[in-house]
Amino acid sequence: QLQLEESGGGLVQPGGSLRLSCAASGFTLDTYAIGWFRQTPGKDREGLSCISADGYTTYYSDSVKDRFTVTRDKTKKTAYLQMNSLKPEDTAVYSCTALESTYDANFRLLHELEIYGSWGQGTRVNVSS
Repeated sequence: QLQLEESGGGLVQPGGSLRLSCAASGFTLDTYAIGWFRQTPGKDREGLSCISADGYTTYYSDSVKDRFTVTRDKTKKTAYLQMNSLKPEDTAVYSCTALESTYDANFRLLHELEIYGSWGQGTRVNVSS
């Protein structure tokens, strides 16, 4: 069974950076697309970014485009979300999800990752001075 574990969250000042990791166990992730989401209390879960299984395509929501970067390292069975220029409104629990897929990264893939993917437990990010 595919299991995902996020790490790298914490407290950071506005304008700072964090890199989140999404590590897989049980599977190699070679055929899995990866998505990143976040959620704050009282708000709907927000899809942020995804990367295709081959790593060649990525997709970002408007809220994080040009600030966040998603990558993957197949040898380490890990995906990353580099977050720069963090804002207080980025405070949330961040989760990754994985789904076997051959699709390029786009909004449709992100939606399928949310509906059908396997989820990690999440890591908390707090952006505050």
